[in-house]
Amino acid sequence: MTIDKMKAVIEVDDARLSFGAVKALDGVSLRVMPGECIGLVGHNGAGKSTIVNVINGGLTPQQGVLASDGERLDRYGINVARGRGVRCVFQELSLCPNLSIVENTRIMHRDLGGFGWRPKATEVIEKSLDDVFPEHGIDSGRTVGDLSIAERQMVEIAMAFSDAGIAPRLVILDEPTSSLDASLARQMLDHVRRFVAAGGSVIFISHILHEILETSDRIIVMKDGRVVADKPASDFDHHRLVEAMGSVAREDAFLRSERALSTSPVVLEHQAAGLSFNARQGEVVGLAGLAGHGQTELLHALHAAQSNSWWPRHNTLVTFVAGDRRLNGIFEIWSILRNFSIASLGDQSRRWIVGTEDEAERGAEWKRRIEIRTQNMDNGILSLSGGNQQKVLFARALATRAPVILMDDPMRGVDVGTKQEVYEIIRQEAAKGRTFIWYSTEMDEVRLCDRVYVFRERVITAELAGDDVNETNIIAASFEEVAA
Repeated sequence: MTIDKMKAVIEVDDARLSFGAVKALDGVSLRVMPGECIGLVGHNGAGKSTIVNVINGGLTPQQGVLASDGERLDRYGINVARGRGVRCVFQELSLCPNLSIVENTRIMHRDLGGFGWRPKATEVIEKSLDDVFPEHGIDSGRTVGDLSIAERQMVEIAMAFSDAGIAPRLVILDEPTSSLDASLARQMLDHVRRFVAAGGSVIFISHILHEILETSDRIIVMKDGRVVADKPASDFDHHRLVEAMGSVAREDAFLRSERALSTSPVVLEHQAAGLSFNARQGEVVGLAGLAGHGQTELLHALHAAQSNSWWPRHNTLVTFVAGDRRLNGIFEIWSILRNFSIASLGDQSRRWIVGTEDEAERGAEWKRRIEIRTQNMDNGILSLSGGNQQKVLFARALATRAPVILMDDPMRGVDVGTKQEVYEIIRQEAAKGRTFIWYSTEMDEVRLCDRVYVFRERVITAELAGDDVNETNIIAASFEEVAA
């Protein structure tokens, strides 16, 4: 039977959903067929996460029809979706941090209840981890809160593809590789292809466009709550895809600096394992290597060494852009404006009283400069998409007077257009003498740095500069054996 004669796993027709004056979905129609991977792209706030939440049963559209296998679904929710094999890996990871991986597996799969559930759950999750990430090295008895963000993402992905009685038919992956290094991302994408070849369906959301182009059979582009393009992946290349999203493709938006930085003063240094680390004024210094091999720990150490443990310094040397925004980035019950301004309140205060007009003006300036998609900065931070939350964290850091910016994979889940704008801001700020220390899991971002330190097993194994900063050298150093 050809795919055209099959019935859609999930079909959405004319879905409309508004949050106040904001039209999150404005007449979205799409269908997901067995045996295909759909790439879903668009800028932050385009409606991708909203339509995903409709498909997985988390949101009910105010207008529109959902159907599955040719059957109209008038009462559709999370339980119905799961019963039909719909699984979702959210950009904001959703495992219970105080429970073990096995216990989270039990929560995910209700059929694992009853006497002797633990060995069954262990077998389910370990098989899936082995299938998706061979040689993963993750003990299923570990508490989720003790895992690195990359390990948590691996577990979430394996959980979505696991089978404990109801096999997954449609797996929705929302920025699934955002915390994975190139090797782990390749393993996951290979598993997606195997799953689709066996008749499964995948909706794949990513701002890493080459992953979309390489993995998808069909690409759907969303903008302002609407589908603006729905074509076979073969009809797109990188430029056409960026153009369809409404961005101007600028390959040269951020070029590696050609300034002579070797004579600039050292502003930060640290005696790490292996090679010692230093950063000079006006440099963009990259941290590379396999995820979880010590890059984030170095950033934390650099920040701790320059921070007062009990009272914030007025003119701090460093500021930090968190990659795991839900764990150590945003204040969830605060407004967007308060989340933005918290790091620079001293510059907006007179005699310990914050000037609300100054705060609002600075917030409006950065909302415009970095295109935070909200009608009102007084809205709650959780009203924003994940990518827009990340923009707030980046704006918070840049709005301070700190001469050194520490960045822990800060562009996770940020759209390609905004990335280009951020790269331009980094270049401008570096030209003024500001220093950036940048850990990224995206090779394209690492290649933009003036110098790069490569990590392996929490040891700095190589220092690369200039034209030596390339994928071949970084991968070679990432797998280099560490001397005993």
